[in-house]
Amino acid sequence: MKSVLLIDGSEMFCDFLKDKFTTEQVSLTYIPRREAYTKIITLLPDLIIIELKDGLDDDLYNLLEKKRTDPNAKKIPVILTGPTEPREKIAALVEYNVVKYFNKPIKFEVFFESVGKILHAVFSMDTTPCILDMHLNANVIFVEIAMGLNREKLSLLKYKLAAIIEKHELTNPKIILMLTNLQLSFIDGANLELLLDNVSVNKTVPNRNIKILSFDKFVRELIKGHPEYTGIQVSDNLTSIIGSVLNQDSNYGTNDFIYDKVLSSDDSKNDSMDFVESRDNTKKDGGGSILSAAIVDDDIVIRKLLQNSFSSISSETSLFATGTEFMKAISQGNEYSVIVLDIFLPDMNGFDILASLQRQNCQTPIIVYSRTADREYVIKSLSLGAKSYIVKPQKPNVIIEKVIQLLHSNG
Repeated sequence: MKSVLLIDGSEMFCDFLKDKFTTEQVSLTYIPRREAYTKIITLLPDLIIIELKDGLDDDLYNLLEKKRTDPNAKKIPVILTGPTEPREKIAALVEYNVVKYFNKPIKFEVFFESVGKILHAVFSMDTTPCILDMHLNANVIFVEIAMGLNREKLSLLKYKLAAIIEKHELTNPKIILMLTNLQLSFIDGANLELLLDNVSVNKTVPNRNIKILSFDKFVRELIKGHPEYTGIQVSDNLTSIIGSVLNQDSNYGTNDFIYDKVLSSDDSKNDSMDFVESRDNTKKDGGGSILSAAIVDDDIVIRKLLQNSFSSISSETSLFATGTEFMKAISQGNEYSVIVLDIFLPDMNGFDILASLQRQNCQTPIIVYSRTADREYVIKSLSLGAKSYIVKPQKPNVIIEKVIQLLHSNG
C-alpha cells in the first residue's frame, strides 16, 4: 500500500484527505512539523504533503535541508500548499524535490491528479462543474450551490461546515442551502443524498435547523421519501425560509434580516470552495461618465439592495415597483446604462416589457433577475433581447459582476 505523510495539516484538510485516501487504498499519516523529520526517516513515505499556514519560512527550509542530506529521504517527492508566493521562490524549491506548490484555495481535481501521478495510481474524481460558496451571518450558514453537484466538493462540505461552527463557536447553528440554480432529476439522486447527509451529519445542527431554498420538485420529493431527512424544510420563498430561522426574540424583521444579513453578507466570514476572478468594481462607463441603472422589481427589499450595490460602482439608480412606471420613464426619453428586470410584476409581465423594448430597438443591456429557473422563461427572455438571466436570490456581487461583464463586452 502506498503511504503519504501529511505535515501541519489542518483538521479539516486531514479528515478530508483521510476519507479520500482510504477510498483509494492509500495510507495517510499526519503529524505536526516538530515531529516531521523523525517521522520522515522512519516511515520513508512515498509522498510528503506539507500545509503552510504562513507561507515559506526558515523552519520549513531547515526541514527540507535536513531531508535533502539524508540519503534515504532525499528522493521522496514533496507537495506544498499555502498562500501565494513569488514564482522565483517556488522555482528555487526544486532542489529540495518539491514537485508541486498549490496556492490556496486548492483546486482539488488538479491536486489529486498530481498525487495520483506521483503514486502511480489513478484517483477517481468527479469533474462535474460546480460552484459552492459559503458565508455566515449571525448564526446562519448560507451554502449556495450552482451549476451542478460535484461529489468532491460535497464531501469537503462536511468538514467546512464543522470548521465554521467550531471557529465561530455557534451554539445553535442553522443552515440554509440555496439551490435555486439547480435543476435535478433522479439521475442526481445519489449526489443530492450525499449533500444532505454531509449537511445533517453534524449533530449540533438538527434537521429542523436545515432549510432548503429550491424551485425544484425533485428536491422536495426526495426529502419527503427519506425518513432520515424528516424535519428539513424545503421552500421556494426566501422570505419564508428566513422567517423560519429567526428567533422569536429577534429584533430583526424578515425583510431587515434579508437586507442586512443575507444579501449584504460579511465578507470576512465568507468561505468559498471555488472562486471567480474578481473584477474592478470601481470602473465607470466609457469616457468616465457615471453609470445609470434601472431596477424594475416589485420587491422593495430587492430594489433597495440593488440600489446600495450599484452605488459601490458609482452608479445612479432609478427604482420602479411596476412595469407601468418604468415604461413611462422610457417613453419620456430616460436612458440607462443597464436594466435589471423582474419577470413577475403586479401590473404587467416582464416579457411584455422586453418585447416593447425590442420593438424600440433598445440597445441597453438587460438582465432578467427572476425567481424561476424554468427553461421556457429563460429561453423566452433571451429571445426577446435580454443579455443575461439570473435566478433569485443572489448576492449583490453576482449582479454587479454580470453588469460589468456586459458593459465591458459592449464596449
